[in-house]
Amino acid sequence: MPFRHQANPPTPWDQDLEAPQIHHSDYVHPRATLIGDVRIEANVLIAPGTSIRADEGSPFHIGANTNIQDGVVIHGLEEGRVTGDDGELYSVWIGRNTCITHMSLIHGPAYVGNDCFVGFRSTVFNAKLGDGCIVMMHALIQDVEIPPGKYIPSGAVITTPQAAERLPDANDSDRHFSEHVVQVNQDLLAGYHCAEDAACVTAMRPRGHSGNGSQPPSGLNGPVLTQIRRQLAQGNHLGLEYADRRRYRANSWKIGPIFENKSEYELINAIQAYLDEHSGDYVRLLGIEPREKKRLLELVIQRPN
Repeated sequence: MPFRHQANPPTPWDQDLEAPQIHHSDYVHPRATLIGDVRIEANVLIAPGTSIRADEGSPFHIGANTNIQDGVVIHGLEEGRVTGDDGELYSVWIGRNTCITHMSLIHGPAYVGNDCFVGFRSTVFNAKLGDGCIVMMHALIQDVEIPPGKYIPSGAVITTPQAAERLPDANDSDRHFSEHVVQVNQDLLAGYHCAEDAACVTAMRPRGHSGNGSQPPSGLNGPVLTQIRRQLAQGNHLGLEYADRRRYRANSWKIGPIFENKSEYELINAIQAYLDEHSGDYVRLLGIEPREKKRLLELVIQRPN
């Protein structure tokens, strides 16, 4: 294991020497530091300069499709825990589809729910953010529980239940922005994986580039092909969903085909045909674990002009 991904040191309160658990679909930048019992679900992007250090408070949980951006610090106190969505105790729990943006500090005991956005240089300490909360820049949230779906403006100091009760609800534009940031970082995640695959980089050549005639269909770029191949290599099924603009804004997707037992060539052509059929829609690629039918990937691969 690289030096920057290491077990916690032995201490009077923890002799177990747990190491980070990183899902194979994640991308952790070599300049990110992970120490101790950090449990990271699928399709997480951890950017350069982050420090995720479960050497005092532990464990930490980071949910699927979440992004931890440059310079973020995640740490915890030896004492104090929150209850995760699985019913277990954690020093820090961060949910799914959540953005922890540049230079933020999440210090346990802390709970950040699903579909949250924590803005630049904001701090969450000894606090709970409910699902769908939007925290803007340079905010402090401490010793308090924020109900789901609230908007915390830039520079706010929220340290009492009374201050939390006065917070407005996040509006649709705030939620759409957070969803957009999640999707951008999922595209970056695919791109970082692609950059490590020479065949994927070759597939990114501009259309019309001279070659041997083996270019994939033009609607499927290198990062998407990388994700398809990774899912196939892991034995997962692939599926598709689509949504028009109204459904996309409401995050209400219509299920499409599920592909099983197809070759890579057949699969790529079937996906391209589906993109052509739904050229005016958003289309999302799914990676599905076949035994438990659990989604491991949700990646938007087409956006209408």
